[in-house]
Amino acid sequence: MGVEIAGKKVGMTRVYGEGNVSVPVTVIEVMPNVVTQIRTEDRDGYSAVQVGYDDIKARRSTIPMIAHDHKAGTGPKRHHREFQADGEFELGQTLGAEQFEKVAFVDVIGQSKGKGFAGTMKRYGYKGQLATHGVERKHRSPGSIGGHASNAGMSGRIKKGKRMAGHMGDERVTVRSLDVVRVDTDKSLVLVKGPVPGANGSIVVMRPSIRLRKTKAAKAAEVAAS
Repeated sequence: MGVEIAGKKVGMTRVYGEGNVSVPVTVIEVMPNVVTQIRTEDRDGYSAVQVGYDDIKARRSTIPMIAHDHKAGTGPKRHHREFQADGEFELGQTLGAEQFEKVAFVDVIGQSKGKGFAGTMKRYGYKGQLATHGVERKHRSPGSIGGHASNAGMSGRIKKGKRMAGHMGDERVTVRSLDVVRVDTDKSLVLVKGPVPGANGSIVVMRPSIRLRKTKAAKAAEVAAS
């Protein structure tokens, strides 16, 4: 598997590709990801790389975490995460936007925007009740749920998973196989085409796509070999 790099979602803009075609892109600012620990089979029972990102003041961290990051020659970090990756990494190494220079497609992981308490029409796309003569004024209600309350005589409760009103959004979302339109290593920016979860300023994690269709897999192999 490839590296997983954290960054901040800056917002959207456009770039002009071949034939002056306008391409909408999302700008992701890659933060310096410092390798803070290297997991090995002999010592930890599995192989992985731990990175830390987002600098914080020492008083906002803990003494064990300050010492942990100090071993890697860096200051205290707000977040730490691990990933399995092929290749050699060194303690204290900084990973940035250059990791995606020969990557054609990425998966982006983030926390979606919270929508609060939402009804079934907004949450699941229900069409609602009829709005004609004789219909009670409950046009946005989900309708009858009693048919799912018997469960073949086992209980009187609603079956788990019944689609009803409730909390919407604010959950981990992974968007797969987004096109990498441009990588600016000088400004540490990666421009991707497609929807990126979360609000502007939120932290997202990018990784080379791990599941591609044949056409995209061929293009990814061509870009990696160039």
